[in-house]
Amino acid sequence: MTTIKVMSAGAVQAMVEALGHEFERASGNRLDLNFGTAGALRERFLAGETPDLLIISAAIVAALDQEGRFLPGTICDLGRTVTGAAIREGAPAPDISTPEAFKQALLTAKSVAYTDPKAGGSSGNFFARLLQQLGIAEEINKKAVLGKRGYEVAQAVAEGRAEIGTTFISEILTVKGARVLGPLPGALHNSNTYTAAIPKAAAQPDGAKALLRALTDPASRARWTAAGLQPAFP
Repeated sequence: MTTIKVMSAGAVQAMVEALGHEFERASGNRLDLNFGTAGALRERFLAGETPDLLIISAAIVAALDQEGRFLPGTICDLGRTVTGAAIREGAPAPDISTPEAFKQALLTAKSVAYTDPKAGGSSGNFFARLLQQLGIAEEINKKAVLGKRGYEVAQAVAEGRAEIGTTFISEILTVKGARVLGPLPGALHNSNTYTAAIPKAAAQPDGAKALLRALTDPASRARWTAAGLQPAFP
């Protein structure tokens, strides 16, 4: 039995786990799944930890590819998700239909959850820049409930520790009790593509290629969509 090591960003965790477990049963291989923020995984990779398949944001993959770190022809976009707002299931829904309404919802909320930018998450870094852009960083940071990953943001909302949260919709959908209000409105809209690549130093490149084929099987497109991810593969 071959063990295939995967390092993947949390935004696509639900589908990597679901399709990965099916791949294990069908192939007889074992997956060593490691999830984290894109930034943290990048640092681990640069420090010498080598997976057979790396799944992180498209921008980071492109930068690493410029350094010649991946096997030619193995880079493949998997899914695209958008940043959304979340509240606790059953709680009154604030208006987030316009950028100004979303800003007021953040200011009115007693607590706001988002991923800690220091953890290296794409969503957290985006939201930190957005707060600066909206001119409300100081007010929101005083009542912030920070999570290391997006699902922790959704958990904080579901458990009532934060009135409103923001992270990728694909991560909100994995947490029972958290409700997706919708994507950020208008000019605040933010999307991120997650891309897979096989490092040149991969120990099991053939196994990784087989797993990648399973993740991008056209028959799985509807499941990616249901998980809050727009399929980015043909």
